[in-house]
Amino acid sequence: MTVFDPTPCKLGEGPLWHPTLGSLFWFDILSKQFYMAHEDEVTVWDFPGHVSAAGWIDQNSLLIASESALEVFDIATGRSDRIVALEADNLKTRSNDGRADPWGGFWIGTMAKDHEKHAGAIYRYFRGELRQLLPNISISNAICFAPDGSFAYFADTFCQSIQRWRLNEADGWPVGEPERFIDLRPENLNPDGAVVDAVGNIWNAQWGAHRVAVYDPEGNFLDQVTFPASQISCPAFGGADLSTLFVTSAAVGVREPLAGQTFFQATEALGQAEHQVIL
Repeated sequence: MTVFDPTPCKLGEGPLWHPTLGSLFWFDILSKQFYMAHEDEVTVWDFPGHVSAAGWIDQNSLLIASESALEVFDIATGRSDRIVALEADNLKTRSNDGRADPWGGFWIGTMAKDHEKHAGAIYRYFRGELRQLLPNISISNAICFAPDGSFAYFADTFCQSIQRWRLNEADGWPVGEPERFIDLRPENLNPDGAVVDAVGNIWNAQWGAHRVAVYDPEGNFLDQVTFPASQISCPAFGGADLSTLFVTSAAVGVREPLAGQTFFQATEALGQAEHQVIL
């Protein structure tokens, strides 16, 4: 484990490796900031509201989830343009975890700023439509996808389990109802962000546990990568061959020397390249 960026984010989240730029992006949700590390330079953008998750559209632009919208972000100018409102009439909520799916859609979860239970939801933006998939979510997290597109995974951290949801192979919309897939209640673990590698293993950051845990495609525990910060929030694969694990963390509420910093770790795994958002 090595520190990638020493900035002590209050709530580091949403790391994204841009596969054509070779850059890492991540957020500090509570500080309303967005970071880009390109080569040896780190750029920081300030936003008027909370921002939390992104997907790449092309080499010049990203889709960003803010507390009230999905926005197209121009990397060169720092300008954001709203494309669709996201709970804009609800001042209690903000965006949280999100990721692009294999069809070019974008899944995004919301949650209450004060952590009120069941105040959030999970949505999918696809071909110009933002559709609510699940209401009554407390803390949306762990949105990621099987390599063959068969399942979406997600978590409500409050429920201490990772769910999986079968997807329609033609267009990626969920089929039927989600099912509990990895039950973390017996170990009292709290699932945060997650990513799936190229062979289908799920890498899940577990808040308060100093670790990213690895589960096989059947949900069996395989391994863990530990970190010197307890509040590990989200992993992402990146680097030239997608074998480097980048991990964000949070400093809010704890006194730890490395809390909130962003880490990286070489692995023997290979990640999936992040899917491109198609507007």
